[in-house]
Amino acid sequence: MEEQRTTTPPRKTEDNGGIMLMLVIFILAGAFSSIAQEMGCVDSMVNLTLALLPGDFILVGMFVAACIVSISIGTSCGTIAALTPIAVGLATATSTNVPMVTAVVVGGSLFGDNLSFISDTTIMATKTQGCRMSDKFKANILIALPAALLTLVSYIFLGYGIESQTEPNIGNLLGILPYLTVFGLALGGMNVIWVLITGILTASIIGLYSGSMDMTSIWESMKKGILGMHDLIIVTIIAAVIIDQLRKRGVIDWVTMNLGRIVSSNRGAELSIAGAVVAVDMLTANNTIAILAVGPVARSISYRYGIDAKRAASILDTMSCFAQGIIPWGAQLLIAAGLASINPLDIIPYLYYPYILGTITIINIIFHKKNK
Repeated sequence: MEEQRTTTPPRKTEDNGGIMLMLVIFILAGAFSSIAQEMGCVDSMVNLTLALLPGDFILVGMFVAACIVSISIGTSCGTIAALTPIAVGLATATSTNVPMVTAVVVGGSLFGDNLSFISDTTIMATKTQGCRMSDKFKANILIALPAALLTLVSYIFLGYGIESQTEPNIGNLLGILPYLTVFGLALGGMNVIWVLITGILTASIIGLYSGSMDMTSIWESMKKGILGMHDLIIVTIIAAVIIDQLRKRGVIDWVTMNLGRIVSSNRGAELSIAGAVVAVDMLTANNTIAILAVGPVARSISYRYGIDAKRAASILDTMSCFAQGIIPWGAQLLIAAGLASINPLDIIPYLYYPYILGTITIINIIFHKKNK
């Protein structure tokens, strides 16, 4: 049996300052995402991805495009909204199964949502667990990348013989620079606030230089992006207040203590964190709020059983994305189904990436060797 740590954690869970920092990050992330899309970054990324792949690899191309776009803009819903019409058009032109192509986009969007430095789930997971985004990314990529590669192999076989009727072009390579800037600076460990500010400035300068935007359109785009985060900000504040009250009344400590009676090992502790965030996500249909709700308990359990903060954050984010990606009442499947004019239930059998991601995460937990 692995040794437990029962000392009270010296680290507090998210305080008011931490919540305010998250809200500022959400605002900046919304502004950056909107201005980057407005100046044509999404089109540039999609065109580049499809141009670099063989013409008959439609499923592979759409999955890679969804992965890259979502990791760049930090939102699965935004990626689905941007790419689903393209995917449906390709499916119609090539007589390909529309639910399957739609599921390809959903899966790729979850890959980026799970890993992106400007994703609300990444922000929430790292803040609740008290670790750096770059550290969480390094722990997370060891799970997400194998899942993505296995998914790609599946799409290579499923897409064999499909011929593309489109003529993708490399387009404006300058358009991908804001995404590369944000990704590179965040991976290098720069504070996320400065990363997003730099990204906004980079996108604005390129937009002005290329003539695709002027100061008025830049301002309007930023305002649109910030307003788009309105619902998330309001729900986050409400959830944070509720969770803070539960913490002050000892509910979180009580839950942690009772979980501790059930859990008897480091491995069991990680499985309990994974199970808790999946259950809450299925109840709330929101992976960000699920992470915020389970985060304080996960942090206490992690300290007690010596789980690295970056690993706990990775498990929270990965399993919440898995759950969010397979529930037909979640925003991702509802948006995708609406744009493709199909039933959300039709998409579920083809969601290879979420299923593989969840399976690999559980396998990783079971066979992971704790560092001494």
